[in-house]
Amino acid sequence: MSEAKNPQVLMETSMGNVTIELFQDKAPISTRNFLSYVKDGYYDGLTFHRVIASFMIQGGGMDENMQPKKTKFAIKNEAANGLSNKRGTLAMARTSVVDSATSQFFINVVDNPFLDHQGKTPDRFGYAVFGQVTAGMEVVDAIKGVKTGSKAGHSDVPVEPVFITSVKVVED
Repeated sequence: MSEAKNPQVLMETSMGNVTIELFQDKAPISTRNFLSYVKDGYYDGLTFHRVIASFMIQGGGMDENMQPKKTKFAIKNEAANGLSNKRGTLAMARTSVVDSATSQFFINVVDNPFLDHQGKTPDRFGYAVFGQVTAGMEVVDAIKGVKTGSKAGHSDVPVEPVFITSVKVVED
């Protein structure tokens, strides 16, 4: 029996394309959740609404006017899966509540080990890594370099919106 290959998605952005491998073996809940949003076309037209050059770029929940899009239910946090928040990895964004991730994700632009699972308490639980950029890291680096400011009560918002044009599963 051959081992199932991890799914790949192509994320088209207004600054270029990024290919991502999803770790369904280590993060099955996060992967299934992300793919359900991809298959619904949920991310199409949303933005990277939070960009911190020395940290990460976050998207998957807001439009260019910082209006949140309705999400599905929150999922179980898989931060204890042994994966680390290294440069180029994707992780589920969440609130201070451990199991609160829905549609938002972030791409680490530097190694962020402090985001890894370090304990069972909410402040130490960490952020679930569920994917890795396999092509287009130069696009991620271009996005992290955009000028940011404040908008609609949010900080670190790109002055010129960076759109997620589409996210599609790459078929073999």
